[in-house]
Formats: sequence, C-alpha cells, structure tokens
Amino acid sequence: MGRIVVISTGGTIASRWQGSGFAADADGNEVIATAPMPEGVTVDVVDLFSVNSPRLTTAHQLTLLRTVHEVLADPGVDGIVVTHGTDTLEESAFLVDLHHHDARSVVFTGSQRPMGTADGDGPENLYDALLTAANTRGLGVLISFAGRVHAARGTVKTQAVALDAFADPSKELLGKIGFGKITVLRTPQRPQALPLPAMPELPPRVDVVVHHADGDPVLFNAAIAAGARGVVLVGTGAGNATPEIVDAVRAAVERGVLVALTTRVMAGPVTEIYTHGGAVDLVAAGAVPTGTLRAGQARIAVLSALLGSDDQAEQTALLRQTLSAPGSVLVEV
Repeated sequence: MGRIVVISTGGTIASRWQGSGFAADADGNEVIATAPMPEGVTVDVVDLFSVNSPRLTTAHQLTLLRTVHEVLADPGVDGIVVTHGTDTLEESAFLVDLHHHDARSVVFTGSQRPMGTADGDGPENLYDALLTAANTRGLGVLISFAGRVHAARGTVKTQAVALDAFADPSKELLGKIGFGKITVLRTPQRPQALPLPAMPELPPRVDVVVHHADGDPVLFNAAIAAGARGVVLVGTGAGNATPEIVDAVRAAVERGVLVALTTRVMAGPVTEIYTHGGAVDLVAAGAVPTGTLRAGQARIAVLSALLGSDDQAEQTALLRQTLSAPGSVLVEV
C-alpha cells in the first residue's frame, strides 16, 4: 500500500518503568517492533526525540512541524505517522494541520498504556495509524486512536487513563477502523494552510488564563507583565467573564497583545450572548472568539498567528483565518 515514515517523539507508547513511574526512553525502531505491519506497507523511522509530552516546548513542536515538511518533500513517501504522548498530542497535531498543504495524510497516534505491558494498546494503535496513513488522502492531519479516526482540528483528550482517549465533543466522528479497513464518515473543512514559519531564536510567549467564580484580572495581567504576546482567555459558559476582565483585555489588545476567547465548557461554540463582562463585551474589547476550539488548540492558533507576522492587524487576520473552518461536510458511505 505504500511507504510510510514514522516520526518518533516519545510518550507513553515509548515508555518503560523507571523505578518510580513510567517515562519515555525507547527509540522509534523499538516502538515499531511492537506492532504488526499492514500488508503492503513499508516503514522508515525518524527518531526526532523521546520525551514525555508534557515536557514538550514550542521549539520541539516547530522542529516536528519542519520535519514533517522535510519528509513530505520526498515524493516517494506515501504518508506519515507521528508517535506522540497523549497529553499534548492535540496541540502538536493541530499545529501541523494548520500548516499542512499536502494531500498525503499525517496521522498522530500514541497509547494510554506503556510499551511491553500485556494489555498495552500501543501496537494496535500503531497498526491502525499506519493503515490510515496508507489509505487516506485529502483529510489533513488525523488522529488515530482506539479504532477511531479523528480530524486534528477540534479533537481533544477526553479521558485521562481510559483507552478511548480522544474525541471532538462538538463534531461527529470522522472515521472508524475495523477488520483492516477504514470507513470515513465525513470530510473536515479546513482553512487554507499557513506558510511554514521560521524557527525563531525565542518563540513568542502565549499563556492560558481560566476564568472562574470570584475570578479577577490578576493572572491575566500577570501574563502580560511576564511578556506574553498572546493570551487565551478560557471563559465560562459560551465565553464569559467580568467587566474587570473586559477592561484588562482591552488594555492588552491596545498594547499589541493577541487575545483569543474560548470556553471551559466541553462542547459548543463561543457565542456572543451576554454583556456585563460576557462574550459580547470581550469581543468588543478585541478578543477573538475561537468557535469550538478549546484552550490547547486555541493557544496553538494564536502561536501560529504570531509566528506568521509582526504586524498586529495581520496577526489578527491570520488568527481569524485559522478559525475559519467551523463545519464539515457529511460523506455517504
């Protein structure tokens, strides 16, 4: 079916016992050796790094992004699988998707149980990811996990330890895998891919601030004081906060800070319904609503916009571009 390149970055799928807990230390060839190969698939391995995904930095993620583009520069490659820790997989996958302009699939996968365990899920997830990379085109960046296929955009980790760990709470399932076959249920809509960003010597700081009952602007303002060039405000409900936070957002935007507005609610879009500090006022103050993107992916959207331009108006336009694919087209199967 084709030649697939596996880019290994660590995570639970590459983890072994370290005496007090599990941590990534296996290389890509060791990970590949745990899984059966789909018939007709050949695999090359790129060992990029081997870390637990909570330790990933923007520099790690930009290195992964550039590596994906370098691998796809070879026309003999039919697809890519990225093995990745599940904690920040949704962020890295979305970053690659925002800059992905190739019809060939890039499929992220990982595991919830360490390698070598009798009930480990890594081998099956890796087999499914290889099958998906070899047999899909034009769907953007995908996440293959627990027999399901998800679009990178909107998909988040919804289970801390259960095997079926990923879902998009606001969308229908993209596809499913069984008996060596893939069924695609819908085609995601994606905005035009952003250009590949440069590797900055010091990536822009982008922070996330969560609103709650009795919340005030202290942490939001602390992020600005710490040098944040972008902030994701995680509001309550459909994207709400307080008049005091509205004032802080307005002041930050006037200083050139890019502010995005999401919600801590699991599903549904940010919606301008309420005033007195609600989304109506926050958007009027300059915050950009992120639709159904949640905090981690909203932060990646802000990061990509900041990397794309030094001009505030252009950054805002780029951010809105990354958010311009709210729907999907159903496919009959």
